[in-house]
Amino acid sequence: MRLWTQIRRNKEEINWKKDIIAGIIVALVSIPISMGYAQLSGLPVVYGLYGSLLPVIVYGLMTTSRQFVAGVDAMPAVMVGGLLAEFQIAYESEEAMGLAALLSILTALWFVFFYFIKAGRVVKYISKPVMGGFISGVGLTIILMQIPKLFGGSAGTGDVFVLLGHIGEELAFFHWPPALLGFGTVAIILACKKWIPKVPMTAIMMAVGALLQWGLHLEQWGVKVLPEVAGGLPSLSFPDLRLLSFHTKELLIESLSIAAVIMAQTLLATGNYAMKYNDEVDNNAELLAYAGMNLMSGLVGCCPINGSVSRSGIADSFGCRSQVMSLSAGATMLLVLLFGTPLLKYLPVPVLTGIVLCALIGILETKLFKKLWNTSKNECVIFMLAFLGVLVLGTVNGVVIGVLLSFFEVAIRAVNPSVSYLGRIEGQDSFYTLERNKAARPIKNTVIYRFSGNLFFANIDRFQKDIEQSIKEDTKQIIVDARGIASIDFTAAERLVTINHNLRSKGVHFYLTEHDGSLNDQLRSLGAGILIEEGAVRRTISLALRDAGVYTPYQLEGETEQREVVRIIEEDEKLLEFEWAFGKDAKAKLLGLASITAENLIRKDAKAAYEEKTLDLHGIQTRCGKIGLFDENEFLDYVEIRLEKYVQEGKLSAQEASRLEQHIEKRRKVGEDKLSKLNPHAIEMLIEHRNQIREQIREKYPEEYKHLEEIRKML
Repeated sequence: MRLWTQIRRNKEEINWKKDIIAGIIVALVSIPISMGYAQLSGLPVVYGLYGSLLPVIVYGLMTTSRQFVAGVDAMPAVMVGGLLAEFQIAYESEEAMGLAALLSILTALWFVFFYFIKAGRVVKYISKPVMGGFISGVGLTIILMQIPKLFGGSAGTGDVFVLLGHIGEELAFFHWPPALLGFGTVAIILACKKWIPKVPMTAIMMAVGALLQWGLHLEQWGVKVLPEVAGGLPSLSFPDLRLLSFHTKELLIESLSIAAVIMAQTLLATGNYAMKYNDEVDNNAELLAYAGMNLMSGLVGCCPINGSVSRSGIADSFGCRSQVMSLSAGATMLLVLLFGTPLLKYLPVPVLTGIVLCALIGILETKLFKKLWNTSKNECVIFMLAFLGVLVLGTVNGVVIGVLLSFFEVAIRAVNPSVSYLGRIEGQDSFYTLERNKAARPIKNTVIYRFSGNLFFANIDRFQKDIEQSIKEDTKQIIVDARGIASIDFTAAERLVTINHNLRSKGVHFYLTEHDGSLNDQLRSLGAGILIEEGAVRRTISLALRDAGVYTPYQLEGETEQREVVRIIEEDEKLLEFEWAFGKDAKAKLLGLASITAENLIRKDAKAAYEEKTLDLHGIQTRCGKIGLFDENEFLDYVEIRLEKYVQEGKLSAQEASRLEQHIEKRRKVGEDKLSKLNPHAIEMLIEHRNQIREQIREKYPEEYKHLEEIRKML
């Protein structure tokens, strides 16, 4: 049970008294709202109370939200009422009640379908500015709907222009007594919220309104009060499915539209509260909660149920932190239906409307708007577009606009990622952005460019332009710090090959560095593996500099004295760069190069060159960069095994093979001796790695391994 999970996980934060009081207030405020919306949907007012009992309890038990409230709400009610008008069905008739209940059942079925296709994921693609604009738009729409009730008029429906027109028309029914009650309620609650926030003015104003009605009979002064309704509990029954056969297409489309409105509005508002309190909400599980509450609504004969932004605002203002509030609201509504319906006539509509409006004012994201205005004008524009989209085009279209705006925002950020140029600070080992560090200076003849975003067709032009504009007459190498590039598309990969070719034709080395090895896999899969083979891809910036012949300490721009460079083996050479470059294909690639190198060595020209003490590694120094000793040791082992194979195949004499293998071992020993002097820890790692490789070779090539061991003992 979701509610029990909430209580168990958050029992330290839950204030039972606040949750119960919040539920009572929510139920009392729901009375006029639910009754009014029931009328809008074409149902008798009592069905608004029915929809505020069992459906609210079911939602409270199933939802993963800790404080959001469900209930009979404006948008679904208006949509149901509009469909009845389209079908020319009389309001409050048997057919109207049957059709409304059937729409609730169909809406529940749509939510079950949404659950299986995981439609709740759409909310993940909506940013905070879009969500804030959407919620504010919904809140202001309901405020405009309710304003006429403050001064004696009736609620309106429609977009912002229709609602403003309706307010103007209702001014003809303006009366001072209800206006004083309504606007006075709003002023008092807002003032007390600011100066004495702990005082429950909502409950106090409701009690004051009831006492005024009891003592002064406010209806004589033009003040509307709630109508009397018959008491008693709703009966559960399944709607007549024969109604579906008359309007199948229309009912399916309308129920789908209602489900979409409920999902969009409720998920977004629920997510907004979750972010506010750092809660976790399972959007997909919420869809089942919406299905449950609408199924129950259909069984009690009510119209579809929505999450209520206004009532959630009231619950939040009372410090609600669990769905105990929904159980309290349901219990309160149960008592109202059993014993309290005669008392409804003592609740003035302007006072209750003022309470609702105060809750709605509280959900308007004015603080977020001010923050965006001061910090991010682009996101502020997105906030306003989402806000106006809901006001002008409605909830569903507002959601569509919100999703599109979120994707547009992501696209803008992707096309224009953060970029910077790097240099060195005297006495420091790292590389620093030149723009943010006055002490940093570029390395002489070198451009180090950091691109902090994925590389694809929409931003590769900027990437290329930045690089080309950074080239000076003395530039000899351009190094891209690509740690921010997690993915690349075909267009960008193809362009990188072109950039590399163009720069190298001008005598400028080009390198991609610091990125995750998965980018190398993407380059090969997209046909840009030549970048790796030509040495344009290096694991670190320092390795790229060494490959270009630039050694520490680096000479910085503006220095006149030539520094004495130190060609040492640095820490980053301990890793297996070959494996980083080729990933899961590294072993096959190394074996392939070893075979080609062995074939070159048995040729006459290769032997002659070799006798002059130059070991040709088939261009591995240029095609894959200067591989470290780890890779070289493994590579040389495979060359020796290949030579032994050639002896067995008669392509090479045992004497020639022994001579070549001895020279290979001497080459290996020179590198190991150098590394042992510079980094004793690294040589330990190298020996351990070599033993692992040779154990694998011994198992796979036992005869060749035995012969190689004999040669090694001779050295």
